[in-house]
Amino acid sequence: MSAQAAADPSRYSYYVTDESYSELVDDFADWQRDDMSVQDATERDLFRSAVEREARILDRLLFEDWLKLYTPDCFYWVPSTPNGGDPRREIAVMFDDRRRLEDRVYRLRTGYAWSQAPSSRTSRLVSNVEVFLSTRGDQRMVRSNFAISEFWDGEIRVLAGWTGHRFRRIGGAWLISAKQVNLLNCDQCIRNPSIIL
Repeated sequence: MSAQAAADPSRYSYYVTDESYSELVDDFADWQRDDMSVQDATERDLFRSAVEREARILDRLLFEDWLKLYTPDCFYWVPSTPNGGDPRREIAVMFDDRRRLEDRVYRLRTGYAWSQAPSSRTSRLVSNVEVFLSTRGDQRMVRSNFAISEFWDGEIRVLAGWTGHRFRRIGGAWLISAKQVNLLNCDQCIRNPSIIL
């Protein structure tokens, strides 16, 4: 494998290591604490807008624009256990690195993703956005509640829960380095969620 391919997270998952798993689990444990809550309204609005923008982009099926919201070395995690757990030891509904996210978007664009032919129509509601400090100065944790109404094949279903976003400041911009989607019914039969949550 060439050095260029080894450094391209869309081709090789070089950053998925035991250390990155440990960091992910640590960052998503015990972070929703009042003593870490950001009180500055301007900063809270910045992250509220970022989470709302992600919802709008997904509702409009602008998947390439959605990928631009993420760091090259990102994680997208939908646990199948309440409160997250550890993706090294527990089954997840979805657990994707950057390469898998790009594969997912590519597949949706081929027209051969039969569970998305035609594409689902969605409407996302985002509320109760809270911003928390992290042990890293260039990182913020953001918690929000969500409800996604999905219309497909003549049926509407609602997926609800809360999301944890880990934002990192890179080159002057706040990008999502990890997203944890906590479905209320994550440990029940939820059918195959074929949309990006």
